[in-house]
This record gives sequence, C-alpha cells and structure tokens, in this order.
Amino acid sequence: MNHLTLKIYPIQFLLFLCMLLNSSLSAQEMSISKIQTLSELGAAQGVSKINDQIYIYGDREVGMMRSYSYNDTLVYSGEEFLFTVDGKDVINHPTGIAYAKGHPTFIGNSIRLNPEGTQWKAVIYAIDWDGFLKTKTLDGNLLATIDDDACIQGTRPEFIHYQNRMLVATADYGPAKNEVRLYDPSKLLNSKRTSEQGVLIGKFTCSPWVQNLHWIADQGVLVLIQNQIEGRLWRLTFLDLEASLKTGKEVVLKQIDFDRKDELEGFCLLNPELGIAVSSSRTQNAALIKIH
Repeated sequence: MNHLTLKIYPIQFLLFLCMLLNSSLSAQEMSISKIQTLSELGAAQGVSKINDQIYIYGDREVGMMRSYSYNDTLVYSGEEFLFTVDGKDVINHPTGIAYAKGHPTFIGNSIRLNPEGTQWKAVIYAIDWDGFLKTKTLDGNLLATIDDDACIQGTRPEFIHYQNRMLVATADYGPAKNEVRLYDPSKLLNSKRTSEQGVLIGKFTCSPWVQNLHWIADQGVLVLIQNQIEGRLWRLTFLDLEASLKTGKEVVLKQIDFDRKDELEGFCLLNPELGIAVSSSRTQNAALIKIH
C-alpha cells in the first residue's frame, strides 16, 4: 500500500504549530443568527459551496439537489437536480460532494443495511459535474461507481489539498472504530473498490457520529460535522489534519457544540464570517451561523 510521506517535525515544533492554530480558532465563536425552512429536500444530507453557488442535497423520493443564493437569507434559485439515470434513483442517500476544478466530482452514498447501524453499504460515484448541472440528471454524466469497501461505516467524500496534491477525504459514521481516510483521486476514479492497492494512502481514527466533512484550505483544518449523540445535538470538531495523520488519531483544535435537538447533516463556510448548517428535519432545517 502506498502511504503519504509525511513531513516529520520535532514534536516541540508540531505542538507550537497546533498552539498557534488553536489560538486563532479560539478567538472565534459561532452562533446561530437565523433559522429557516428549505422545503422539497426530503431529509437534507449536506451543503456545499461550489463556484459561488450554494448546493443543498437530500433524499426526497429520489436523491436530489437544489441550488441557492444568499442575500441575508437562503433563496432557492429554481434549479433542481436529480441523482437519477433513466428516471431511476441511483444516489438515493447522498452523503458528501467532493468537488475540485480539473478533477471528477465524487459523491458518496451511505446505506444503512440494518436498524442497529452495524452493517453498511457505501458507494462513491464519480460524475461529470458540468454535464450534471447542464442536464440536471446523471444521464450521460456517471463516470464510475466504486464500492467503498475500505470504509467501516459509510462514506462522505470531500476534496482536500495536502502536501501539494489533491486528495479525497472521507469518514465513517458510527459509535466506535471510526476513521478519516484519504484516497488518491486518480486511483479512486479507475478502481472498482477502495480496498484496491494504491487507493487508500493515509488514515487516522476519529470520534463518533460524523455526518460530513468540510475542508478549510487556508488553515489546513478539517472539520468533522457531527452529532453529540446518535442523530441528535449538533457538533463541529476542528482537526489539525497534518498532526492527525502523523499521530494516527484526531488532533482536536476546537470543538463547538450547538443546543439543537435535531440531526446535523452538513455544514460549509460561505466566507470567514458566515456558515450554513443543514439538518434532516423537514422544517427549520437550515441555519445561518455567524462567526465572530
């Protein structure tokens, strides 16, 4: 198996870097400034900002996505996209959209096979993003279907930039034994399974109930979008990615809990002062989060 070649820092220097980043994050707090209802999403599963457009995806009667703009509130653009081929549901439970210009877009599908949540089927789909936005379905735009059998409990892809290369990060959802894994996007695109040689190139253990990931590129911080308990109470956990890879377990810089009783599913930053969080509730399912 190919693994990332990590830069080895003296432990004192690594701790100093963590302290600096932690202090900058500690100067910031988050609070919910507005709650609104976004209809026709089914249970919202995530939110991404791509090319200045906001996309929120869910699992209505089929997996689907809608685009929004922001003008003091989220405003539906009127454009809806279906994760279907020939009218048949393909990505029925979308979990994570990994977009990076010049790369295929990867979308996760995490399927719970039993009520206990101990058995999962996880699939990553590579799609032609521009074609998908044009036709508004996956017809002619589905590039590859990859069984994420390296996962433990589900998949939720997100592109990150690390050591001068683009990688696809993903994470598990469950009570224990969860991991964040990094995949080589070119190997991923050309594989049938993520367990194939060369696809998985790094990983570390993480805390439970991760619903999605968000990458803060200018800080080198990976955000775990979580719940404090299974399906309830919102949590954002900010990780030092490099330190986590070096130690093999998550290195937490900051953790922010929100007293919301429903199930947090997605989060992204619109700018350094504003974020969006979405939940699986049918009403009051989108929150504007002020960063101050």
